[in-house]
Amino acid sequence: MDLISPLIIPRSEHNISRSILSANAIHSLYRLKRNDFTSFLVGGCVRDLLLGREPKDFDLVTNATPGQIKKLFRNCRLVGRRFRLAHLHFADEIIEVATFRALGLDEPDDNEPLTPNAGGTGAPPPVPRHLKSDEGVLLRDNVFGTPEEDARRRDFTVNALFYDIGSFSIIDYCGGIADLKLGIIRTIGPPAERFTEDPVRMLRAVRFSAVLGFNIEDATWDALVSLSATITRAAPPRLYEEMLKLFLCGEGEKGYQLMRQSGLFAALFPTFGEWLDLETEGFPHTWTGAALDWLDRQTREREKVTPHLLLALIFGEYLEEKGAILHGAGMPPQQALDAAVAGFLGDLAGTVLIPHRIGMKVRDILACQRRFRKTPGKHPLSFITRPCFAEAFAYFRFICGISGEGSDLLKWWDDYILANGRSSQAEATGEREQVISTKPARRRRRKRRRKRGDGQQSP
Repeated sequence: MDLISPLIIPRSEHNISRSILSANAIHSLYRLKRNDFTSFLVGGCVRDLLLGREPKDFDLVTNATPGQIKKLFRNCRLVGRRFRLAHLHFADEIIEVATFRALGLDEPDDNEPLTPNAGGTGAPPPVPRHLKSDEGVLLRDNVFGTPEEDARRRDFTVNALFYDIGSFSIIDYCGGIADLKLGIIRTIGPPAERFTEDPVRMLRAVRFSAVLGFNIEDATWDALVSLSATITRAAPPRLYEEMLKLFLCGEGEKGYQLMRQSGLFAALFPTFGEWLDLETEGFPHTWTGAALDWLDRQTREREKVTPHLLLALIFGEYLEEKGAILHGAGMPPQQALDAAVAGFLGDLAGTVLIPHRIGMKVRDILACQRRFRKTPGKHPLSFITRPCFAEAFAYFRFICGISGEGSDLLKWWDDYILANGRSSQAEATGEREQVISTKPARRRRRKRRRKRGDGQQSP
C-alpha cells in the first residue's frame, strides 16, 4: 500500500488544548520525547476531544519498543499476546502505550532455502511475529513500523488520528477528519479484509455508530452484513467483554437494533435470536429493546449497572418463560429456573462465554422475583440484606414499569427499604464485626526442632 503525506491540522484550527488532556498522559508523552522517542496521543481520545466529548481513556503510540518503554517507566506492565502493549499504572488511571505497527509481514519467503546449521541440517524458521489463521484472522502482530504504517493498520478512519504534543497539531493519514465532519464510520482499507482480520471490528463499528450517532459507510455496512456470521471466530471471552461495552455504552438500544439488522445478534445468540423472531401468545417480544432503553437511561444518569443486572434484563423474559415450561412439566420452580439458566449458559459457551459467577448472579436475580410478590412475607429484613438484592429490586422495578402492574407492591418495598434498609444492613454488619472481634485468636502450637544428623531434640 502506497503511503500518503498526512494532513496536518495546526493548533489554531482545532479545539484540543493541553488543559483538557490527562496529566498522566502529558507526563508520559514528555518523558518519551525527552528520551528522543516519537510519541502521539492516538485513537478514541483524539476523536472524542475533537467532537467535544469527554474521553474515557487516553492511549499513546510511540516508536519505542515495549522493552524500551518498560525501562523508562517503573510503573509499566507489559500485556498482550497478539500485540505487546505497555500499561502505565498511575494512581487514578492506566495509560496504554503501543509501538507503531507495520503494514507488511516479516516472515521469511516460503521459497527461500533454509540456512544449514552446524550439524548440516536445515535450521528451523523463526517464529513469525505476524501470523494469520487459515480463515484470515490475525493471531500475532508484533511487527513494528512507522507512524504512517500504524495509522493504516487501525480499524476506522476516525480512530487513526494522532495528536502531537510537540507541535500541538493533529496528524491525519487516513481521512479521519473528513469522516468526522461527515459523521461516517469507515474502515481503513477493504472492509471485508479488515473484518476478516479481526471479526470484533464489526461489533466496534456498531458501537461507534450508536455512541457517536454516525452512519456506517455503505461499503463497510455491506461487508459487515455479509460477514456477520463469522463473528463467532473471535474468542468467546473477548466477545463477552465487547458485548458489555456495547450494551453499557449509554446507547445500547441503538446498538441492539443495528446488531439485529446486520445479523450479528443472531450469530452471537442463535437460540435466543430465534425466540425473538417468534411470538408468545400472539404478542411480539419487545422486552429486550425496552430493557436496553431503560438501561441506557440508568447509564446516562450515572447509575451503576452491573453485568449480571444487564444480562438478567436482556434475557430475563426468555429465561423465565423457559423456566415456566420446565415447571409445567413437573419440575419444582427453583430447579426449573436453575435448569433454564444452566442450559442457556451452556448454549452460549461456544460463542459468548459468560463467567459462571455472573450466570449464578443472574439466576439469583430471577429467583428473587417471586419473593417481591409477598409483603411482608417471612424474614423481610434478611431478604433486603442479600448480596443481589439491589439488582433484583431494580429488575422488579423494571417489570412493574413495563407491565403497568405491581405499583402497590413496589411502593410497599420502597417504603420498607427506606424505613429499614440502612439500619438493618448496619445491624447485620455490626453483628458480623462483633463476632469477628470477640472470637479469641487461635494460638499456633510451636513444634520443637530437632538437630540435624543425630535426631535429638534441640534444647
